[in-house]
Amino acid sequence: MRNEQFDGAWDHIQGEKRQVFVEFLERSCTAEFSGFLLYKELARKLKGRNPILAEGFDLMSRDEARHAGFLNKAMSDFDLQLDLGFLTKSKSYTFFKPKFIFYATYLSEKIGYWRYITIFRHLEQNPGDTIYPIFNFFDNWCQDENRHGDFFAAMMKSQPQFLNDLKARLWCRFFLLSVFATMYLNDIQRKAFYASLGLDAREYDIEVIKKTNESAGRLFPIVLDVENPKFFAELDACTEQTAAISEISQSGGPKVLQLLRKLPHVATIGVKLIGLYFIKPISTMGDRDTVR
Repeated sequence: MRNEQFDGAWDHIQGEKRQVFVEFLERSCTAEFSGFLLYKELARKLKGRNPILAEGFDLMSRDEARHAGFLNKAMSDFDLQLDLGFLTKSKSYTFFKPKFIFYATYLSEKIGYWRYITIFRHLEQNPGDTIYPIFNFFDNWCQDENRHGDFFAAMMKSQPQFLNDLKARLWCRFFLLSVFATMYLNDIQRKAFYASLGLDAREYDIEVIKKTNESAGRLFPIVLDVENPKFFAELDACTEQTAAISEISQSGGPKVLQLLRKLPHVATIGVKLIGLYFIKPISTMGDRDTVR
C-alpha cells in the first residue's frame, strides 16, 4: 500500500539518475507482468487436470500482478504509464517442455529474491541511498519471490527425473550459467542505476550469484563453481565484448556492416560461456568434490 512516503518523493530524481531509474521501473514492471501472464496461463491450463497446482499458479499470478501494478503506479509519478494490456493482446506462444520452465523459473524467482533482499539490506544500513520509497517494500516483496521459488522446488522434487540423472545435471548447469551470465552482462551495462543506490554493480552481482548458487544447491544435484577465479574473470571479459557490441550499435552505418563487426565479439562471448559451462561443477550430493 502506498503511503505518505511517496508524496513528492520523486521530485529530486533528475537528469541521468531519473533516466536510469525509469528504465529500472519499466524493465521490472514488464518482467513482473510477464510472470503474471505465465502463471495465469498455467493455472488456466491445469484447472481441469490438477486443481491444486492450478490454485498455486493462480495465487502466484496474483502476487505478480500486484507487483506489476505497484511498479506501474510508481511510473505514474514520473508521468509515465506502461500499457500492460498491450502485452496481453500481443502475446505469442512458444512451446517449452515443462521441465525447462521449472528450471528457468525456479532460478528466476530465487535470483529475484536475492536481488531484492540485497538491495533492501544495503539501503537499511545506508538509508541516505534510498532515492525512492519503493525500495522500503523490497523486504516483503522478496519474500513473495522466495515462496514462488519454493513452490517450483516442491514441484521438481515430486518429479525426480528432473533432478536425478545425467541429463538433469547438464540442464541444471546450463540454466544456472544462463541466468547468472544474463544478469551479470545486463547489470554491468546498467551500473549507473546501481551507483545511484550506492552499490557497485559488479560486487552486487557477485554477491547475488553466490547466494543464488548456494540456494540452488538445496535443490539441484550440482551447482557451479563460482569460487573458481576463472568464473568472474571470464564474465568480465564477456562484459567487455558486450560493451563493444553496444558501441557498434550506436555508431550508425549500414546494418549489414554493423552485423559483420559484431560477429567476432559475439563469437568470443560464445566461446567464453562454453568454457565456463565446462568448469567442473560442485556436487551437492555426498562428496561435493565429485560430480555424480
